[in-house]
Amino acid sequence: MTVPLRPPRRLIEITVDGEAVRVPEGDTILDACAAAGKDIPTLCYGDTLTPKNACRVCVVEVEGARTLAPACSRKAEAGMVVGTATERAKHSRKVVLELLASSVDLSTTPRAAEWIDEYGADPARFGPDAATVAQPAKVDNELYVRDYAKCILCYKCVDACGDQWQNSFAIAVSGRGFDATISTEFDAPLTDSACVYCGNCVEVCPTGALSFKTEFDMREAGTWNEDEQTQTTTICSYCGVGCNLTLHVQENQIVKVTSPHDNPVTHGNLCIKGRFGFQHVQNVGASTDG
Repeated sequence: MTVPLRPPRRLIEITVDGEAVRVPEGDTILDACAAAGKDIPTLCYGDTLTPKNACRVCVVEVEGARTLAPACSRKAEAGMVVGTATERAKHSRKVVLELLASSVDLSTTPRAAEWIDEYGADPARFGPDAATVAQPAKVDNELYVRDYAKCILCYKCVDACGDQWQNSFAIAVSGRGFDATISTEFDAPLTDSACVYCGNCVEVCPTGALSFKTEFDMREAGTWNEDEQTQTTTICSYCGVGCNLTLHVQENQIVKVTSPHDNPVTHGNLCIKGRFGFQHVQNVGASTDG
């Protein structure tokens, strides 16, 4: 097999918060900020997906630009001067966080509470009558749960299910404006849709709107504790592709499975067997113990 060789990308220099940073041409401002050690909040950004520019919490100020720029998708340009913590950028993030947290349940969104505190966001300022997307969770299968009360419409699940990875096209955006939601065709149950239960949508969900049924049940019971969980990366034994699995284990039980995003085989994606077919490991252990 012939492996095509690509010429190395030339380095360009931009300024981030007064510090010169050199990054390969084609990198984004977010890449440059990461290289400079800057912590930029992101929600809709996914390192295995094309940026969607949906949440706008990663906006930064670019000198000479009329509007704030989404760091996740704006390409770095030679000579660019970027401010990540200007008053304008911080105020924009604050308002975005207030709008999101007042309408969506962010209780299982990693770092959301930290960012709300950091930017002084006050979601309660819209009052108790502020519109929300609150609704019961959809539990129509034994593999994963759709809790759209936590959905911020980042479109990552749609992209992962669609042409960027799985090509199942089982879900899409339905409705308009505040009534927009992620839905199967004709709002059918997952069992009657084109879903193949790969769980790649669960992998990229940033808020917990999509979660393993095991995680959902444990959270409902108050037993979910990530601080007590260990993670072990291994190779899936179902076939010869060589997909990497990261097993999340709590109290000697596998509670969910993810896959490393930097793995050249999976890029974070798995099939139904790799993602959800872990019960036999625990069943064997139970029968052995007996």
